[in-house]
Amino acid sequence: MAGLAAPAHAQAPYPSQTIKIVVPATPGGAIDIIARNVADKLQTSLRQSVVVENRPGAANNLGTDVVAKSPPDGYTLVIVASSHATNKHLYKSLPYDPVGDFAPIVFTHVVPLVLAIHPSVPAKTVPELVAWIKANPQATFASSGKGSSLHMAAELFKSMTGTTMLHVPYRGSTAAHGDLLSGRTHMIFDTISAILPHVQSGGVRALAVTTTTRSPSLPEIPTMAETGLAGYDANTWGGILAPKGTPAEIVTKLNGAINAALAADDVKAKLTVLGIEIQGGTPERFASYIQAEIDKWGKVVAQAGIQPD
Repeated sequence: MAGLAAPAHAQAPYPSQTIKIVVPATPGGAIDIIARNVADKLQTSLRQSVVVENRPGAANNLGTDVVAKSPPDGYTLVIVASSHATNKHLYKSLPYDPVGDFAPIVFTHVVPLVLAIHPSVPAKTVPELVAWIKANPQATFASSGKGSSLHMAAELFKSMTGTTMLHVPYRGSTAAHGDLLSGRTHMIFDTISAILPHVQSGGVRALAVTTTTRSPSLPEIPTMAETGLAGYDANTWGGILAPKGTPAEIVTKLNGAINAALAADDVKAKLTVLGIEIQGGTPERFASYIQAEIDKWGKVVAQAGIQPD
C-alpha cells in the first residue's frame, strides 16, 4: 500500500567488521610489538578480526596521515610513537594536526632510555661525564636519526647541562651500535631493549636511565634526577588513536578492551622482558600526555636551534 514507511534497520553493534591497527613504522619496534599483542587479545574480547598493517614512511607521518583521513567509525586505528609530538616541530607542514585530527583511545606504554657511554670515556657518573664533555669539544653522541626520541633526549641533556656535542645520526639505533662499540662515537641515549645486551657484555657503560623512576630491567642504574639533573624526563612512548569524530561509545569500548589486553599477565610478561612499561588509563590521560609532550619538545627544539625540514 502506498504511503507506508519503509522499516527501519538497526545499525549493527560495534564491532561488526574487521578492525585495523595501522603501525606507521617497520615491524619489530615497540609500537609494532604492542599492536600485535593488543590485536591478539582484542580478537577474543571483541569477537571480531583485528589486523595489524605496517605503513612506514616519512618519520611515521605516512601511516598516521592515512588514519587521520579515514572514516571515524572505529575500524581504522593508529598506534603512534613519541614522534607524534616531536614531528609537529620538525616538519614545516604536517598533512594532519596531531591533536585536532584524532580521538585518543589509550596511552599504551613508555620505554625508558639509557645514557650509555663507550668505556674509553673516563666517567663513572653523570656529573663526571658533564665535566668530560665540557673539557672535550670533540665529544659526540649517536642517535637513531634527526628528531628521534634518542636525539631529543640528548638535546634535553645538553640544554640542562650547558654542554655542546656533535650529533651523529644513524638510520636506527642498532645501526649506531657498531661505531659506538668501537669508540668512534662516545655515547648514546638508547632504549633499554636495544642497548641492554651491550651493557651486560661490558661493551658500553650505563650511567643513568632517563625516566623519573628506575627501570626494573636495570634497577642498579640511577635516574637522571638522582644524578643531579632534577626534572629530567625523556622516553619513547606510544598509544592508540582513532580519527577525530569517532563516537564516544566506540572510544569507551576500545579503551576498556585495550586496557584489559595490556593488563593480561602474558602480555605484561612479554613486554616487561623487552623493557616496555605498560601505561593504560583513560583517553583523557593520553590526550593530556600528548599535549604536554608537544609543548615540552617544542621548547627543546627551539632552544637547540633545530630547523624543520
